[in-house]
Amino acid sequence: MSTITEVIVCTTCRPANVPRDQPAPGAALYEAVQAAAWDIQDADPAQLAQVRIRGVECMTGCNRACTVTFQAAGKYLYYFGDLAPDAETAAHILACAQLHAQTPDGTLLRNDRPARLRNGILGRIPPLQAG
Repeated sequence: MSTITEVIVCTTCRPANVPRDQPAPGAALYEAVQAAAWDIQDADPAQLAQVRIRGVECMTGCNRACTVTFQAAGKYLYYFGDLAPDAETAAHILACAQLHAQTPDGTLLRNDRPARLRNGILGRIPPLQAG
């Protein structure tokens, strides 16, 4: 059974070489993920039925910007960094979110993940245990 996987994108991520007076690449990644989701919804609305996208300010991955997290109730949380803020990465993020939603415990094996999410893993956190 699949559950809702939340894709959380840091909107304030910026690599060290990006000046503060320029738009944050994290915001560009968030926009790219939203645009990719709209494209998928237009083609096959059911494909993203178990995926929700949310932007947040600062996930403290500053040294590894841009960052994204996959989380769902009862599943492993995955945290990735060093992502490019572009359309290809956005498509890979959504494909990985679908995989996370479809796996029973959220496990994302390296070779099963889309290419741009095979590296850059910052953490794999076990699900909360009930009471």
